[in-house]
Amino acid sequence: MTQESPLIVERQGPIGKLTLNLPKALNALNLDMIDRMAAQLDTWETDNSVACIWIEGAGEKALCAGGDVVALHRESGSYGDHGASQFVQDFFTREYSLDYRIHTYPKPIVVWGSGIVMGGGIGIMSGASHRIVTETTRLAMPEITIGLFPDVGGSWFLNRMPGRTGLFLGLTGAQFNGTDALYCGMADRLLPSTDKDALLDALQALEFTANPDENQVLVSKAIQSRELPASEQPAPNLRTHYDVIQELTDGATLPEVYRAIAAYSGEDKWLQRASTTMAAGCPMTAWVVWEQLRRARHMSLADVLRMELALAVNMCSNGQVKEGVRALLIDKDRNPQWEPAVLEDISREEVVACFASPWTQSPLADLQ
Repeated sequence: MTQESPLIVERQGPIGKLTLNLPKALNALNLDMIDRMAAQLDTWETDNSVACIWIEGAGEKALCAGGDVVALHRESGSYGDHGASQFVQDFFTREYSLDYRIHTYPKPIVVWGSGIVMGGGIGIMSGASHRIVTETTRLAMPEITIGLFPDVGGSWFLNRMPGRTGLFLGLTGAQFNGTDALYCGMADRLLPSTDKDALLDALQALEFTANPDENQVLVSKAIQSRELPASEQPAPNLRTHYDVIQELTDGATLPEVYRAIAAYSGEDKWLQRASTTMAAGCPMTAWVVWEQLRRARHMSLADVLRMELALAVNMCSNGQVKEGVRALLIDKDRNPQWEPAVLEDISREEVVACFASPWTQSPLADLQ
């Protein structure tokens, strides 16, 4: 592959290496990148000379800052339109299929999640067998700022975080670091950001076998031996604020929880930022977050992704995403005109409509 490709494909001995290669866009996922990754994973699954997959982002700033939402803005319906474009449906269908592929891949997949890992980047990382963060990692599911929702399996992994931290992160889009990622189950090891090349060399030198389970163990031990001591890891936010988060989210209804977070008046900067982001975000997204976590509590991963696909298409159809991306990334006025504008003006019927499947059979019906 040439440097101009959105995905660089390399072999380093028994390691198949994929590099997301749009550093100026913080390696935002586009459809070409998604399709190339999926095809390469298919090829390497049946290649006995490949024992382990490595995924990273080009440059030092990001693994992946999310999906190409500017393209979604361009292709989304405007207010009053019925039905999202074929591009929107194809984008999310293929992105979620790739995420599911990573979750269920038989060979070890190591994701080097240094720098920014947000939205679709978390989708790439969350299903990997070996998820590495560093002292520079900044994660978030900030979709409330653009009128989308925590997708790429967010209904699955946010529900599996301690207490109600997942609900809090989904409503506020709050950033969390590598130490937090270990705490909430979004990462497996925290390594120094300077160790990437040395770890790749160490993995390349492993005596892999034909047994993927044995290879999983070999990779785990190689990574574990390089973990940054706890005393040198970044100071946590989620563990430190766990009790406050539980208190703020202790309402029986979304309006109660929303008001409690919006009314936070303490001096902690991280909590202040979370409160401000939620209050400026899309009210419909807040309702969707509440409902998606409620519905997905006992769903399989495949069912979660099917539900999220319908949600994504509907949120792009009803104008929320188009307005959110316009305000943040197109006109950059940071003054989105959400419609409906406040939480209380959104009816139960409008929320339920976001979850209605636009198809007789889901495009993700083949996920098991």
